[in-house]
Order: sequence, then structure tokens, then C-alpha cells
Amino acid sequence: MKKSLVLAMAMALGVTASAYAANPFSDVPAGHWAYDSVNKLAAAGIVDGYGNGTFGGDRLMTRYEMAQIVAKAMAKGANVDRLAAEFADELDSLGVRVAALEKKSDNVKITGEARFRYADHDGSGLLGHSYDSDLRSRIWVTGQVNEDWKYTGMIQNTRDFSDDKGNEDTSFQRAYVQGKLGGMDVTAGRYNAFFANGNIYDTRADGVELAYGDKVKVMLAAGKATDDITVVPGFKGHPDSYDVKTGGNYAGGEITADFGVVNATAGYYNFKDMGAKNSNIDNAIWFVGAGTSFGDFGLNAMYLKGDASAEGVSSSDIDKALDDDGWTVGLTWKGAEADKAGSYGLFANYYDQGAQTYVAHTTDANTFGMTGFKGYGVGANYTVAKNMVFTAAYYDTKSKLADKFGESAKDKIIWTDLTFTF
Repeated sequence: MKKSLVLAMAMALGVTASAYAANPFSDVPAGHWAYDSVNKLAAAGIVDGYGNGTFGGDRLMTRYEMAQIVAKAMAKGANVDRLAAEFADELDSLGVRVAALEKKSDNVKITGEARFRYADHDGSGLLGHSYDSDLRSRIWVTGQVNEDWKYTGMIQNTRDFSDDKGNEDTSFQRAYVQGKLGGMDVTAGRYNAFFANGNIYDTRADGVELAYGDKVKVMLAAGKATDDITVVPGFKGHPDSYDVKTGGNYAGGEITADFGVVNATAGYYNFKDMGAKNSNIDNAIWFVGAGTSFGDFGLNAMYLKGDASAEGVSSSDIDKALDDDGWTVGLTWKGAEADKAGSYGLFANYYDQGAQTYVAHTTDANTFGMTGFKGYGVGANYTVAKNMVFTAAYYDTKSKLADKFGESAKDKIIWTDLTFTF
């Protein structure tokens, strides 16, 4: 091996040789010009010499032997781009071995997100004026099970600054596997379920999804909705207020089609035993939607229809109290990209959704539990530095029960957050 090549390979690893044990090769004594570099390469597992304990430094190497050393160095994360280019053909012929080394060294990945949020509420009626302020941290762990399957877990910590007691909560929020079964994509476990572009449901659930197709995709889903949502809202300081917080069990599916300039979607989801176990309060929701893009603009719209039922209550009485249909429309322009500093975007949405048309809505606006809401939201996002995105938005919504019963339930929110990803 040439002197310059030994030194270059050792420098690429970026670790000092003094940290390692004594040189294992009898033919590279202390004081030899290559002693430190060979020691370093051996300790890192890049070179292993011959079975008789010698390094064979004067022996000519074949290109395939050199390619194996480069492959091992690449798997260790060394910057050997020039060597990799020189031995590209030999590395390609060793593709299985190189791929296996890279996968082993990259088998588990850890990523994260930290979001600081401040939201000011200017409500009427029982809502009053209040604010939300918290720091939410998330750590994601992804492990490759095999070529077709991977596992994802997520731990979340939320520190509440708006509570005088300084409440803090840490929980295991996600734990699921994803892979292929035949021609289908499978997701199973505790994951983030996203139904009807989030207009019906956008939060964690314990369930399974099966998806098939590309331009035209069919997705089927079943599971248990999270308990961490408000079905019927309570109000701070009100003696008769209460919260009901379970979405019940669900089953359904949707189909999406991408026609290039235009995309379309339609689907159906049935939620059962909402509010409490064996409550016999159910809600079946179907929807149709479409979207298009022109230049930097995107436009989407959706219509939803619900059919709620409760034991001992007629459907006509339910429909009189709770609207059974609704629609939403959204407009976007560009959009902040976390990895591109200076990128930005604008968005605007209008909602008019009856109580029977959603369970856990994606919007940051106040949806007043599942009582129905209407109003709008506008906002902007901006990447202040790589992986640092700032969002500011304004939401003005009111409960649809105010239209039916004259109750005062409105909320205007000034929302800001700064999100760091790593």
C-alpha cells in the first residue's frame, strides 16, 4: 500500500491513533512511518491484515481488495469520495456487501423536533380571555427491521407555561411498524391517522391501515380513536361544565386520484361508541373533495356529510340539534421549507362544518369540541434559518350551536410558534 494512501485513509476517519490499543501487526513495528495510521485503520476495522498476524505493507493489492477497504471506510462514515469515484466499478460489483455494511451502520436513526407556541384567545361567553404557552419536544426513533419493514417510536414532552403549576407531561406517543404485504403498504400500531385531509381526523390512533396503488390509491383503516380529544367541551370555572374525551372505534377508507393538474378524493368513516364505552353513540361520515395547483398557488375544497345516531334518540332530533353537513375551502401560496432558509408561504382557510362532520379536526382554530364550527384562518410561515420555521396565524371561529340556540361561543386566536427540527 502506498504511503500517501495509508495516510489519506487514516485522516479520512478523523480519529487519533493514540486512542487505540497497540498495533496488532508484527511487521509494522513502533517507529515505522505508517505505525500510527495502520494502528488507527486496524482499530476502526478498516484493515485486518492476514491470518498470520502480518499487515503485508510491501505486498501489491488488487483493485478488489482496495475496493473492500473503501467500502468499509464508507460504512464507518469516512469521507472517501475521491477513492469511491476511483473504484466505482469495483464497488458496484461488491454492491451487496457495501449495501449491507451501510444498512447495518445506519440501522437506527434518531431525529427530533422542539416547538415553542404562544396563542392568545379572545373568546366570548364562557370562554373569556386566555392564552396557551408551551414547549413541546419530540424525539423520533426509526429502526430498520429488514428491507421491507421499519419501526417508528416517538416520545413527547410538553411543558405548560400558561399553567401556574407548571404542569409537565411526558408520554410515549407513537409506536408503529410500516412495510409491504404483497402489493400493499401497511401501517400498524399507534400512529398519526389522517382522514379526509384532516377535516375529519388528524391525531394519533391505535389501528391499522392498508393502502394500494399510486396515481389512484385505495386506503382502508380500522382502529381506536385517541381519548385525548374533546367531544363535548367544558369551560374553565363553570360549575356545570364537563369534558367528554374519547372518539370511540372507527372503520372506513378513502380513494384518491391524481390527474396531474387536478386531484380528487372520496371516502367514508364510521365511528362507534363515541364519548364512552358501549355508549351506542355512533357517527358515519362520508366526503368528497378536489384540489388543483396553478403556479405557486394551491386550491382545495371538500364537502362532508355526517349521520350520527344515539340509542333512544330519533335521527330528526339529532339533526335539529347538530348540523349534519359542512364544507371547507383552502388556498395556499408557496410554503416554508425547513431545509431552505428564507423560504416562506401564505395560507387561508374557511370552514363551515356541522357537528356531525368531524371528530379531531386538523385546524389550530377553536372547533368547540364536536359541536360544529364555522369561521376562517389566515397565516404565514417563514424559515428564519435552516431547520427553524416560524408560523404566525389568526383564527376567528364560532360554535354553530350559537346559530341554533343563541348561545355566545366565539374565539379569536392569535397563534405563533417557532419549530426547530434536527
